[in-house]
Amino acid sequence: MELQSMLPWIAVAGTVSGIVLGWKARSRSVQQDTVAEASKDAALQADMAYIKRGVDDMRVEIKMQGQRYEQLSERVTRVEESTKQAHYRLNRMDGKE
Repeated sequence: MELQSMLPWIAVAGTVSGIVLGWKARSRSVQQDTVAEASKDAALQADMAYIKRGVDDMRVEIKMQGQRYEQLSERVTRVEESTKQAHYRLNRMDGKE
């Protein structure tokens, strides 16, 4: 066979191999992009879960602070009543009534 008769076959083989290699490279690139996107999504979900836990912890802490405030308010009210009674007794002892 002469070189001139083989050139079209060589050109066809080169074109087909270029298409096959290009297709493989493209599929590999798509697969790598998918993996990168999935890892990014996983990291984002982990960060969101961390933030949710933090918010939940803050809600619990705020609820506890509210309960402490109510208890303290109740105690202050009792102390004020006790102080009022003590002043009344002192005034009676001093004869200011």
